Amino acid sequence: MTIARAAAALFVSTVVAAVAAQQPGPPSGPAKPDTPEIKAMIEQLRTSVGPQWTYAVHFWCEEPRANRPDDPVIAPTRIFDDVFAIGNSGTTVYVMRTSAGLLMIDALGGNDAQATTAQVESQLLPGFRMLGLDPAQVKMILVTHGHADHFGGASYFQEHFGSKVFVSAADWSLMENPPARGRGGRGPAGPPTPLPKHDGEIKEGEPIVLGNFKITPVAVPGHTPGSMGFIFPVKDQGKPHTAALFGGAWLTPQILSDEALQTFSTSVGRFKDATKVARVDVLLQNHMLMAPIQEKLDKLALRKKGESNPFVVGAAAYQKFLDVMEGCTRVNLARRKL
Repeated sequence: MTIARAAAALFVSTVVAAVAAQQPGPPSGPAKPDTPEIKAMIEQLRTSVGPQWTYAVHFWCEEPRANRPDDPVIAPTRIFDDVFAIGNSGTTVYVMRTSAGLLMIDALGGNDAQATTAQVESQLLPGFRMLGLDPAQVKMILVTHGHADHFGGASYFQEHFGSKVFVSAADWSLMENPPARGRGGRGPAGPPTPLPKHDGEIKEGEPIVLGNFKITPVAVPGHTPGSMGFIFPVKDQGKPHTAALFGGAWLTPQILSDEALQTFSTSVGRFKDATKVARVDVLLQNHMLMAPIQEKLDKLALRKKGESNPFVVGAAAYQKFLDVMEGCTRVNLARRKL
């Protein structure tokens, strides 16, 4: 058992109750066998992006699935000099240490108040403790998009630690005017996921600064109207790199209309342009199901001096990763036309 898996095992007993309280995502995968034309599209994409992204192609094009309540908890890990990962293999929160406190991207959460409390208490807060971080130092929370598995825990940090929560204007509207709950709507009919207070808005191209840390938002609508991507600097053993997180990637295409998928495809193209200019070479995702995070954490735990950081994929490879996202979106649109 690796160090990462051993540490994660400490959480298992506390997560069982949270698993029972949450609801699984929508079914995944195509409804019927693919035609030869679709199979050819997938194979062409697989060849063009190369072996590094074979699994990502398989996940997005052939067997997509939503994050689930039984996704294994990850060991809270320092993945860069001042960047930490907390959560589970399906949904990850990133914490950045700055000269003026901590900044957190997303806050975990569930489909209702009970599931959200369970995630905060069994994963998020214990993760801070294991990393030696003080949750009271979280000055700012950036929510990538307005779904409960990303904003759920934010209200807890507001109420207990005074953290300020920032979301795009479009997704504040989505959160504050959610679809109907219960029968015919998203999620259970129980007490809703607590909504954070409207502190501030994330705006396209307007850098967000906390102390010595600056993060640049890029609007990537499609999954939700106000999904955001982020580009920001990191250091690995003192060496500078540039990271990106596309915060509104779809996991199951069924929940998106044709128009939303078209919008998403355009957003990926815009994010490709922005990340190419920024020379992004680090891959981070809030849902790392298509590029499994546990494998990277295992490699990081066994890393020897001089070996590369598994989250550093290189500038060219990062663009290929976005090609997969864009290509599998085209595949799903083609399926609908056929």
